[in-house]
Amino acid sequence: MDDVRLAAPGVLLRPWRAADAPAVLAALRDPAVTTWNPQGDLDEARAREWVRRRADWSAGDHASLAVADPGDTELLGSVSLSGIGGGHANIGYWTAPAARGRGVATAAVRRLTAWGFAMLGLHRVELFHAVANPASCRVAERAGYPFEGTLRESHRYGDGRRHDEHLHARLATDP
Repeated sequence: MDDVRLAAPGVLLRPWRAADAPAVLAALRDPAVTTWNPQGDLDEARAREWVRRRADWSAGDHASLAVADPGDTELLGSVSLSGIGGGHANIGYWTAPAARGRGVATAAVRRLTAWGFAMLGLHRVELFHAVANPASCRVAERAGYPFEGTLRESHRYGDGRRHDEHLHARLATDP
């Protein structure tokens, strides 16, 4: 699993590498990313550690990939399966500002989900997003994740407030 590379329309999902740290630092300082993906006060050293942790799959509880352009010249975002266990996982993602509106997150979520079902034997993948984040709702819907319900004040996001979240999920048996 050390060199998983997955192609999808307009993106390449690939392992994280140390050279990604500057682009990660820039993306994780973007207010639209930090609001929904709080990372605390990041500097260059913490960005390198962020990349290192996501590149290390040895615990078996997550699979995190960098989302790059097809030529692998630009970091477009991140996509991860986390909480892997018992045939279940959660999927999360973010997109760099310059890549928004191009279907990057949808393509990455679709591809990693299919890989998780095929290679990890997952049965259910859940996607949570704040109700106040309609862009993530669109990604979930376009990636084939049906809406299952609203979780009231279920997660504290980067603004420090508890937000209601939408729960979407895919099953391996879904079309």
